[in-house]
Amino acid sequence: MLLIPAIDLKDGHCVRLKQGDMDLATVFSEDPAEMALHWLKKGARRLHLVDLNGAFAGKPKNEEAIKSILAVVQDFAVENGLDEIPVQLGGGIRDLDTIERYLDDGISYIIVGTAAVKNPGFLHDACGAFPGHIIVGLDAKDGKVATDGWSKMSGHEVIDLARKFEGYGVESIVYTDIGRDGMMGGVNIEATVRLAQAVRIPIIASGGLHNLADVEALCAVQDEGIEGVICGRSIYEGTLDLASAQERADELTEGAQA
Repeated sequence: MLLIPAIDLKDGHCVRLKQGDMDLATVFSEDPAEMALHWLKKGARRLHLVDLNGAFAGKPKNEEAIKSILAVVQDFAVENGLDEIPVQLGGGIRDLDTIERYLDDGISYIIVGTAAVKNPGFLHDACGAFPGHIIVGLDAKDGKVATDGWSKMSGHEVIDLARKFEGYGVESIVYTDIGRDGMMGGVNIEATVRLAQAVRIPIIASGGLHNLADVEALCAVQDEGIEGVICGRSIYEGTLDLASAQERADELTEGAQA
């Protein structure tokens, strides 16, 4: 079970939102690259970046901060003799040129969210052009998928879209329960397992992670197809210690690596 620290970027700063509301942003760091290094030193094996401004604007808005994070990640990997520390990125990615640019910069996985729902042909093309590098982000409330930075609800069922996109060749799915995101009320284990059982590709849980009990609960269902969990407010506010939680997850899942 991979614990993946989230670095959400707004106006060049590292922030956390509550239920996707840009007006409810808490700034945790003025230096996202420094924050990335902090989590790497705590044992993070993958990082999750979100360009929040980009998600709302529909185009990249925090590229400078993203490049600074990638530089830190690459330096840390070299210094520690690691082949790669994967970095996944979502937010405002709507065309193949943007994907190519980010992959060239050193991003490992591109997360396509709103564009996947509104323009499935784009997701299909992206999977064909960049096999192994495309993750789909499905953000849902009560089983229905939301788009546009969670500001709009679609009529699509999460499981239906997941199965469709699996056929396209996506690498994995980041599944976020909007109602729980940033609220630290616990991961929606039941809905996450239900989705994992419906597809054969890995699921990364997101939204509501609060403490070690949540990590242990996810580890208990890892075999259903859940490979990791996004860690947000919990690790920033200290209700979950990343290093000890990853160590515990390794114990429970026989040291599974990224």
